Order: sequence, then C-alpha cells, then structure tokens
Amino acid sequence: MTQDTPFGTAHDVHAAAAAPTPHRPANERLQWPHAEAALNEALTLDERDGILCLSRGNPVFRQADFGSEAIPASPALAWRVLHAKYGHNAPNHVQGRFAVAIVDRNAQSVFLATDRFATHPWCFTRRGSRLLFSDRADALSDVGAQIDPQAVFAYLFHHVIPAPLTIFKDIQRLEGGHRLLWHDGRLQVDAWWRPSFHEPVRVDFAEAKQQFLHIVETAVARAAERGKVGAFLSGGTDSSTVAGMLCKVTGRPAETYSMGFDATGYDEMEFARTASQHFGTHHHEYYVTPDDLLEGIPKVAQHYDQPFGNSSAVPAWLCARIARRDGIDTLLAGDGGDELFGGNTRYAKQKIFGWYDDVPGALRRSLLEPVLNLELSKRIPVIKKAASYVEQARVPLPDRIHQYTLLVRVGAENLLTPDYLAQIDQGAPDQASRDVWARIHAESDLNRQLAYDWKYTLADNDLPKILGTTELAGLGVEFPLLDDALLDFSLALPLDYKLRGFKLRWFFKEALRDFLPEAIIKKQKHGFGLPFGVWACQHAGLRNLAGDTLSQLKQRGIIQPALIDRLITELLPAHPGYYGELVWILMMMELWLSRPATTPDA
Repeated sequence: MTQDTPFGTAHDVHAAAAAPTPHRPANERLQWPHAEAALNEALTLDERDGILCLSRGNPVFRQADFGSEAIPASPALAWRVLHAKYGHNAPNHVQGRFAVAIVDRNAQSVFLATDRFATHPWCFTRRGSRLLFSDRADALSDVGAQIDPQAVFAYLFHHVIPAPLTIFKDIQRLEGGHRLLWHDGRLQVDAWWRPSFHEPVRVDFAEAKQQFLHIVETAVARAAERGKVGAFLSGGTDSSTVAGMLCKVTGRPAETYSMGFDATGYDEMEFARTASQHFGTHHHEYYVTPDDLLEGIPKVAQHYDQPFGNSSAVPAWLCARIARRDGIDTLLAGDGGDELFGGNTRYAKQKIFGWYDDVPGALRRSLLEPVLNLELSKRIPVIKKAASYVEQARVPLPDRIHQYTLLVRVGAENLLTPDYLAQIDQGAPDQASRDVWARIHAESDLNRQLAYDWKYTLADNDLPKILGTTELAGLGVEFPLLDDALLDFSLALPLDYKLRGFKLRWFFKEALRDFLPEAIIKKQKHGFGLPFGVWACQHAGLRNLAGDTLSQLKQRGIIQPALIDRLITELLPAHPGYYGELVWILMMMELWLSRPATTPDA
C-alpha cells in the first residue's frame, strides 16, 4: 500500500532508496583548475559536458521531480537532473542522508550541500582562486593548515568541535542543512533548510498516533533494506522502539546489541533484557572491561578527523565491532527521539527557570533580588536555594544552558596557560550559541531548545559518535527516528505533546504505550555511559595511559602543567566521576594531536 507524503508516495521513496548504484572507490583526489576534492567515502559520480555531479550517502528522490521518466539508478545522475531543473535549491527536493558536490568546469564554480544533520559532511578551505573540499577535515591539512586555538577552546567547552569550526585554522565544516557556492574566487554559504515550528493548541491524538506509528514503521522498514541489519539496544525508549519495529517489519527476531558495565550506577542491561524479551529479539550482550578501553581509546581517538571527546564513543565502537563480527552490515540507532519529542530532563528544568520571567520586572528589582542578595539571606538554606535559582534564572537562554559545563565550572584561567589563553576569545562559544538560537523559527523556548539541540547535541555530537565508530568497525548505520517525515511531523505538534507539565515527551510515550513494555516507558534515561574515572583509579593500565598521555600534553603549552599534575594525583582520586570527564577529554585530544597523521604543530 502507498501513502501520500510531501515527497510523493511511500512506494516512490522506497524504490528510489533501494535502487542499486555503482560506487567509485574511496581515497582519491580529483583536480580542476578552480577546485580540488580529497575523497575518502564511497561515492557515485556522473561527469559530462564539463559538469561533474558527485553523490555520497543515500539520497531519497521523489518521482514527481522526474515527470514521466524513471528516477535514475545513479544518485549522481539524479542530482544532475535536479540541479539542472532547480539550481541551488535542488537539496530542497531531496530527503535522506546525503552530500552532493557539483563542479562546473565551464562556469568555474563548485556547489556543495549536506543533509539536515550533516551526516555526510563537507569540509572546505580556500587557497587563492581555488576551493579545496573533502569529507574529512584532516584530508585538507596537508596544505599548511595549523591547529586553531579557538577550536581547541571550543573543544574544551563542548567536548566536541561544533561546525563550522574544525580543529584547523582556515578549514571549515558545512553545517547541517547548509549549502556552499564557490564562483569566481568568491565563497557564499547559507542554509537551504531551517526548521520552522508550528505550535497548534491541539490536534487529534488518535489521528496523530496513527500517523506517527506509520512514519516510524516505514522509516525502519526502509532502513532494514541495507543488507543484514541489526540494532543498538540500550534499553531506552528510542532504541527499544527501533528494535521492536525491526522485529515487526522483518517478521523475525532482530539482532540486537547491548553494552554493560560492571560498575554501580552505570549499567542498565536489565532494561535492554526487558525490551529484548518483550519483542523476542536475538540479543547479544557484552560487558566492557578496562582492558577493552585500553585497546579502544587510542583507536577511536585517532579515527576521527579532529578531536572528539564523547566518552560513549568507545563502548559504541565495541558494540559495532561485535555486530560486524556477526556479519551485520548495518546497525539501526535510536538517536533523535529525545530531541524531536522533548525527552531531555533539561527541558523541564529550563521550564522551571522560565517561570521567573513571568514575575513582573518591578517586583523582581525592588523586592526579590535585593532581599536574596543580603548577606543574612545567603546563610539561610531555603533562601540560599532561592537565591541560586534567581541567579540562574536571570541568565537568558541559551547562555543558561552552559552555566554548569565543565570548562565554565573549572574556569579557563585555571586550566589553560596564560600564553594560550591570550590567543582565545573566551566569549566566542556563547556568541556562536546565541547566533544559532537567534536563527531558530519558533515561538516557544521549548521548541527553540529542541532545534538548538539538533545542532549541538545531534549534528555536532551524538551522530558523529555513532557514524565514526560504526565506520571504524566497518559497517553502516541508519537513524530511523531522524527520518525527514518524522522530523516534519514533530514540527507541528502542540507544545504539551512534548512536555506536559513535567512529563517528558508525553506524546511519544503515549503513542507507544501499547507497543513498548511499561517498564521501558517509565524508566529514566541513561544510555551507554562510561565509568572511566572510576576505572582509571582502580586499573593500572588505564591509570598509566591517562598519566602518560597527559604528561605528553604538558609539553604543548596548552594546559597548565601544575593543573595536570594535580588532576592525576589529587582531583581524579578524590572525585573520579567528575574529574574523570576532564581527564577523558584532555586524553582524547592529546591522542589525536599525537597521531602520526597529524603534522601541524599545536
């Protein structure tokens, strides 16, 4: 059965996505008088009449754009047709995960675009009258690029380097939903897509539920065609939904994979087992050991094209490696449900802070703030808590989101050497966040937070984590809960369908109440956390790896040597959970900087 969608019929989309295409080998360079491409990822291309069209990923085209002609089997040829018809608006007519490059010898131009979440990235730099571009930032670093202190600061702030920054000076990364035009030595970058929220007061729940379940099932069914398919299963709502739907659409037990940790407060294998038993999956469990981390940390750190500090990347790689050994070609991941439907606890927390904005300004200034600022008030516990609340609430969004980040709490002046700090604009991360916040089309702070997280949490962090680690393991990955149709569906939901009172993602859970086990719906979010700090204090190998790596970092003049010594000998043993995170991000940065492929000096 087919169903009408904004992009044709479900049958049309399915047929386009499943079409076999010949792929060009990766790891090659293409050169033109006005441009050069360094390509590592498999691709298809079509070159004729002086115009080359290059396609990466799995773009989904709609039949309506090709009239009576069949959608070309080659995505590169399909892009050629769309670009000839729609010009630089061609990406607006494509769904799925993709990156496209169109190099025109005749016009001496280059057009680049990436999907909404930049899951197939483009990095670029200009050299005189030529544009150099690649799918990896480090592939462009052999032309004299230097490490950018501002990017290092952004890494310490976010634990990743958000686009458009890369670790290298003068090399940028195209943000999700963006396009680039290079012509006559001039560079123009803008968005071909930005989310626009509609906030109706109410919708018909039964109708919305039916539409939601159909979209999720269709997305999982499409992803299930990518060879032998399995699924990550953390035991959370998202991964359980994807695993259950995979069982449903294939009509057989899904291959599911979970990581466990033999450390108090870090293991949630019980919930993964609950989901597996409920849906009847063929479940694979593995308990990560400190020795696994010894093997995985350097491999994962040095696989990325720039420093990447998400500590759950190593468990994700271990999980993917086991799946690959089982013959799995593609793993389905549950990323996206929290950010589309309001599932992160900080959304409820920010709602509480938002109440302060409703207090009349005159009352705040003349009574509340003066009283709470009195020295006596600061010694009374209840009033002290109220004062802390007011202090945080007075900070506007999005700055408030970063008040308790590790770098802010530790203090840049206590972490970085004075000479290095002098090269950095400390306000740049906050200003970049404000710029992202300002460009979001939404009437409510809740939806602004969701769209904000689509960049900083998904596109810059969680998706690269899964994309990079599955690539390292040698298999593909799909994200059914980030299907374009589901994203568009979420844009039109009422606010209280996402956050009802303090009930996170109310609609998502209610729509799946007859599908998921009750224990999964009620559970608190956890994920593949990593007890690195605890283990680094207990395991000699990890302790030595951390100590040796941070000793190397001392030589770079970035981090204060005395702080590194204190971190290893005093702070980490006293507070392994808290300072383990700082040790981790510094260690992962140094392991990347010291890899053999890195030639520029830091």
